[in-house]
Amino acid sequence: MNKKGKGEKSERILDVAEELFALHGYDGVTMRQISTGAQVDVALANYHFGKKLDVFYAVFNRRAALLSDTRRELLLKSQQDATEKPQTLEQIIAAFLLPLKFAQETGDPGWKNYMALLAYVMTSPIWSKKLMKDNFDKRVVEFIEALKLAFPKAKEEDIHWCYHYVSGALALTLAQTGRIDRLSGGLCLSADFDAAYDRMIPFVAAGFREVCGGK
Repeated sequence: MNKKGKGEKSERILDVAEELFALHGYDGVTMRQISTGAQVDVALANYHFGKKLDVFYAVFNRRAALLSDTRRELLLKSQQDATEKPQTLEQIIAAFLLPLKFAQETGDPGWKNYMALLAYVMTSPIWSKKLMKDNFDKRVVEFIEALKLAFPKAKEEDIHWCYHYVSGALALTLAQTGRIDRLSGGLCLSADFDAAYDRMIPFVAAGFREVCGGK
């Protein structure tokens, strides 16, 4: 088998696993289901990635770095652009949220699955501790520091609580459960990311200002 063939099959395995984990969680998926969906033998899937846990980690890590790095780039750019006046709260929030929107707009269906998987990991006491720390938490610290500059008189615990609320709203949005579709009678769609993020930025900013102070 040539190297290209190996790469193609590996990506297919990860794509199928990503969709299955997004739909059913870690415990609801077997290596046989993954190999069947990827149209490869179970032994080949094990050869490429090892156990199911290794596949789960590979799936999560595959897109995490891109999201995390894009967030940092946007945050640094808005900081560099703020030469005459301080970086705004809205710029900080946008740098945190918009990379997720951009990823979902690429047309790659895998991003939808990954966002649902990310929501699953974010809200799991087990997986959040194991996977968010190495992939995303180091960038969150940078956003916390930016928020401290935006609210120099705020209590640090207030800033952390507000970020915690942002994470909760973000996880629900990423999960695309369709509940808002039902509750609104179709007026709102969980897959409408333009509508979701355009509203989330001012909503989050108002919450921060109410709790942490400032205009």
